[in-house]
Amino acid sequence: MFNASPDQRLSLWSEFRKNLETSEQPLEDIAKFWRSAPTIAFNNTIDPYYQASWPTPWEIIYDNKYDDFTLSIMMGWTILLTERFKNSKVEIKTLIDDSHNRMYNVVYVDDIYALNYIDEEVVPADKVPGLYRMENLVHLTRPR
Repeated sequence: MFNASPDQRLSLWSEFRKNLETSEQPLEDIAKFWRSAPTIAFNNTIDPYYQASWPTPWEIIYDNKYDDFTLSIMMGWTILLTERFKNSKVEIKTLIDDSHNRMYNVVYVDDIYALNYIDEEVVPADKVPGLYRMENLVHLTRPR
């Protein structure tokens, strides 16, 4: 998908979301789908701490620039833009592992599942270590 033209990427993302409605493992599909996106070290068009400045998911797909935080919001929006999960609670927690100088942007779904903690995997939310320092919390809503 990510090598296609901008219009094709938008259509493919729409089709992907439609397929999630009947998927046997929709969250796993989302984790794998977004982990195949081309990544950059830092997407300066998105400030994780100022949600009002974020582009829409359609603009992000059009630009095709994904850092770790951008991937997490796109995972969350993909979840929320399905009929199946439209009423789910989706949060992104920026967690800091000070002992290993590592940061995680973890997507929590209904406080039960966590995405973007381990690449391409969905883990039970209670398996994300509680010793990490939470630096940011975003309650994600359906995009504007």
